[in-house]
Amino acid sequence: MQFTRFLRNRSVSAAEMSRHTGEQTGRRAAGRHVVAVQDSSELALGSRRARAGYGPVGNGNTAGLMLHPMLAVEAGTGALLGLVSMQVWNRGAEELAPRRQRATINKESQRWIDATKQAGAVLERAASITMVSDRESDFYELFAERPHNVDLIVRACQNRRIEAAQEEPGLLFAFIDAQPEQSRFAVTIPAAPGRCARDAELAVRYAPVTVRRPLNGADPALPETVGLTLVDVREVSKPKDGSEPVHWRLLTTHSVATVAQARRVVDLYRSRWVIEEFFRTLKTAGFDIEAADIGDPHAMINFAAAATIAAVTIKQLVQARDGNTDQRLSDAFDPDDRPILEAVSAKLEGKTERQRNPHPKGSLAFAAWVIARLGGWTGYYGKPGPKVMRIGLAEFHAIKYGATLDVHDV
Repeated sequence: MQFTRFLRNRSVSAAEMSRHTGEQTGRRAAGRHVVAVQDSSELALGSRRARAGYGPVGNGNTAGLMLHPMLAVEAGTGALLGLVSMQVWNRGAEELAPRRQRATINKESQRWIDATKQAGAVLERAASITMVSDRESDFYELFAERPHNVDLIVRACQNRRIEAAQEEPGLLFAFIDAQPEQSRFAVTIPAAPGRCARDAELAVRYAPVTVRRPLNGADPALPETVGLTLVDVREVSKPKDGSEPVHWRLLTTHSVATVAQARRVVDLYRSRWVIEEFFRTLKTAGFDIEAADIGDPHAMINFAAAATIAAVTIKQLVQARDGNTDQRLSDAFDPDDRPILEAVSAKLEGKTERQRNPHPKGSLAFAAWVIARLGGWTGYYGKPGPKVMRIGLAEFHAIKYGATLDVHDV
C-alpha cells in the first residue's frame, strides 16, 4: 500500500528518479573511459486496465508506454556502471502525426539528442565518453549538435549524400563499398533470439567522409556539412544457423587512421549489446514489467522508472557473479551496505568449499554471491540469473531495513 501511494504521488516523477541515479553513476564514472549506450523500447501493457489512458505502441493495436534509457559501461572491461538517464512517456496524438510535419524537437527522435547532451553533463568527470546507438538514431541533428566532450558511434541507416571527388560515388553506402578491404579480424557474436552464438570473421573498410545536410526536414541553421569517419565491417561467410551475416556501417566522430583504431570502434559499438540484455531483464528474465496491472499512467510511469533502476542493479549483479568485471561494491551499493552483506555472507556460508563466498570483501562479486544465495541459489548447480538476483535483492533490502530499525521505532 505504501509503495502504491508512492507511485501515485504527483510529487514523484521519473525525471527526478533519473536525475538522482544519474548523479550516482556520474560519481562512479569519474576517471574512467565510458561508453554511454542508449536505445528505445516499447512497454506493451497487456492488462485490461491498460487499454484506457495509454497511448499506442507496436503496430498501434497495443497500449503501453515508451522507455528510453542510457547505460554507462566501462570501456575495455564491459562493466555496467549504472544508469545515466531515462525517459519514460505515454504517447499522445501529437507524436503520431506524420514525421515530415514535425520539427525534430517535437519528434521522438529528440530523445536521442537529449540523452546525448545529458551524458555530456552527467559523465563530465569521466576520462572519455563515447555514445553508442543503433540505426534508429541515425539523423543529422545528432551529429551536428553533439556535446564537445562526447564522441559518437552510430550504426548508419540512411544512405546519405556526401561530398566526393568527381570519379567517386556521392552516396555513403556506394562510397564505402568501393573502398578496398583493409583487414580482417575474428569476433564472437553473442546469442540472440533467432541466432546462436558463433565466432565470425569480419572484413573491415574505413574512410573519412563529409556528410551533407539533408535536403528535406533538417533545420537550415545546422551546418551544411559534418566531418565523420565511416567504419564498415561485414561477415565474410554466411552463418551456419541461417541467420543474417553481420554488416555494420558505423559513423563515428573518433579519429580512425589505422586498423587498430577501426577495431576499437567496432569493439566499442559491441558494448551496445548490454542494453539488449538489460531490456530482457526488465521485460522477461527478471521483472516481467509488461504484466503490471496499473490503470493510472502516472503511477505506471513511476513504476517503470523504479523498475528500470532496479533492473540495472540486477544486470550488474548477474554480470559480476563470476568476478570477471573486477568491480567495486560501490558500483552498485551504498557504503553502509558492506557490513550487512559481510554479516549475511558469514551466516550463509557452509562447511564445503562450494558453500563459501570465493570473492574478496568489498567487491561487487562478493555481493553478487550473497544476493544469489538469498535468492535461493545453492552454490552447486548452474549460475544465478536475473530472477534469482531479483528475489535475493528484495530479501537483502528487507534484511537491511530490519537491521537499521531502532528499538524505539518498533
